[in-house]
Amino acid sequence: MSGPAAGTAHAATTTDVVCLGESMVTFLPSQPGRLADVPSFGRGIGGAESNVACALAAAGHRAAWVGRVGADGFGDHLVETIAGYGVDTSAVRRDPDRPTGIYFRTATDRGTGAHEVAYYRAGSAASAMSPANVPYEELFAGRILHLSGITAALSADCLALLRELTAPRPGRPLVSFDVNHRPRLWRDGDAGVLLELARRCDLVFVGEDEAEEAWGIVGAEAIRAALPEPSVVVVKRGSAGATVFASGPRPGPRSSNAGGADSAAGGAEAGEGAAQAAGRDTVTVVPALHVDVVAAVGAGDAFAAGFLSATLRGLPVRDRVRHGHLMAAAVLTVPGDLTAPPARDHADRLVALDDGAWGRLRLGPGWTAADRAHEEVRTP
Repeated sequence: MSGPAAGTAHAATTTDVVCLGESMVTFLPSQPGRLADVPSFGRGIGGAESNVACALAAAGHRAAWVGRVGADGFGDHLVETIAGYGVDTSAVRRDPDRPTGIYFRTATDRGTGAHEVAYYRAGSAASAMSPANVPYEELFAGRILHLSGITAALSADCLALLRELTAPRPGRPLVSFDVNHRPRLWRDGDAGVLLELARRCDLVFVGEDEAEEAWGIVGAEAIRAALPEPSVVVVKRGSAGATVFASGPRPGPRSSNAGGADSAAGGAEAGEGAAQAAGRDTVTVVPALHVDVVAAVGAGDAFAAGFLSATLRGLPVRDRVRHGHLMAAAVLTVPGDLTAPPARDHADRLVALDDGAWGRLRLGPGWTAADRAHEEVRTP
């Protein structure tokens, strides 16, 4: 199949979210220090889109991951591990000629100069994904299709695939896009293409820092001005929280017929810092949580998963952001990229806190096991 058929239907789908992208085997250091000095590594998995799928499945949603891995032991490990989280991996393709990507990283925070990552992904099976070899029926079978800018950087074929998947067409699912700008992947390319892709989507996640680095755009309002088409733009602002710009549902091929995800902007009602903006936008500002961070990896993927989970449930925008913050806090308080999220009723109780109690919330290792909201509410 060379491309998706016009009018691909997904109304009768049984899948909530389909995530497409590269997943790799990651080697995690046994102790802090330079890669040159670490004596041994433990094996895990890493991949923005598969992380989102795993988190959503762990939260009780029907999630699928679509990717391409080598016909090798690392590919076996990836597929088996991701499936172990409850993710549907039946549409994953095996490449007999290209390897599964791997990478090594240090234990330090990704945002520090001491952080090192050694990627071995050039020529990987995932980099061969193209409009000619992906299973479109499976990709368009969900209520939401989740993509990220990492895929666009892997190869010209991968970029062509994302352009195909984000093209407006009747019957497409709600398309979610995490910009996920990785400067090292764009050394020989133009990261400006990420802006082009984002403008073709319905729901966009982008960090203030990456918008400035990739596009030279500074500030949440300027980011929204550069992304006028998506129904929802979530601007992540680090320790300051997140600002969401949400417009009303758009008619025609850009809208979804997916229950709670029918309108990505549905439920954009008054909340913390919410105010009616010029035009059709409602702006909602939600402060971040105080978190005792163990490892600052995987938080962005977890945030997206929490926001998408709440979107599927049709919750108000403020609550979607709070669920994103909580799922990110679950990952930030463990060493790896993935962990079990808080139970839904536990998360719902925390999301329902008043503004003052939310601001006093501080979460540390083990908080997801607590059975009463007040156990985590304390002055930071």
